[in-house]
Amino acid sequence: MKALPGEVIPSAFDLNHALRGCARGDRLALRAIYDSEAPRMIGVAMRLLRRRALAEEAVHDTFLQLWKKADSFDPARGDARSWLYAILRNRALNILRGETRTDLVEDFEPMGLVSEEENAEAVMMRLSDTGSLKRCLERLEPARRQAITLAYIHGLSHGELAGRLGVPLGTIKSWIRRSLISLRECMA
Repeated sequence: MKALPGEVIPSAFDLNHALRGCARGDRLALRAIYDSEAPRMIGVAMRLLRRRALAEEAVHDTFLQLWKKADSFDPARGDARSWLYAILRNRALNILRGETRTDLVEDFEPMGLVSEEENAEAVMMRLSDTGSLKRCLERLEPARRQAITLAYIHGLSHGELAGRLGVPLGTIKSWIRRSLISLRECMA
């Protein structure tokens, strides 16, 4: 990292110092931040996004933001690492909200996206005939029952459900919320 006249470069990595370097246009400072933080940032993004490609996209976008906005960081207002991870978190949430940006396709087989897992109806049929959960799930309309099953048994996100079922993201969120309310009332 380049030091300004009279400035001392710390021996250990100092994120505050590196951010000041980025604000001055020092590419080596950006590289030092990347080398220090990117592996951990990928892990954080993976926990939020569940897919490596999206996590890498979020980290990449975070570093672009960092490069453009490094001069807006104020150490008096908070920790440099917290500032950096707040950018990452916001970017990951924006990616999650924007999952409908991928084109929805009617037939998933040509793309190899058909799941080898049990379908929602097969899972429901395995539930005990006398069980209240099965009785309550049967009251839901089939598309909503499928969305609930895929979300809670197979762990699909709202965005993944929207893509798989070919339904807008807002509709999926509404189905899940209303279906959970119905199930809660039915089970009570």
